[in-house]
Amino acid sequence: MIKYIDKLIKKLKASEKGQGMVEYALIIAFVAGIAIVALNNGLGTAVKNAFGGAASMVSSASSAAVNTANTTGNGGTT
Repeated sequence: MIKYIDKLIKKLKASEKGQGMVEYALIIAFVAGIAIVALNNGLGTAVKNAFGGAASMVSSASSAAVNTANTTGNGGTT
């Protein structure tokens, strides 16, 4: 029985099947931690403001294009 346990312990020590999975889990946890810290320190607000500004510019450009089309007589109905 002791020989069997020793053999089993040696086999488990030599096995590295779970090592890769543990490494990937640690990397994912590290990246998630960095993302949480970044979003809590103002990055989320900066991204929101950037997308808001872009949406505003697209809206302004669209309105300008419609106005130009209507004043030159080339536009349709709005």
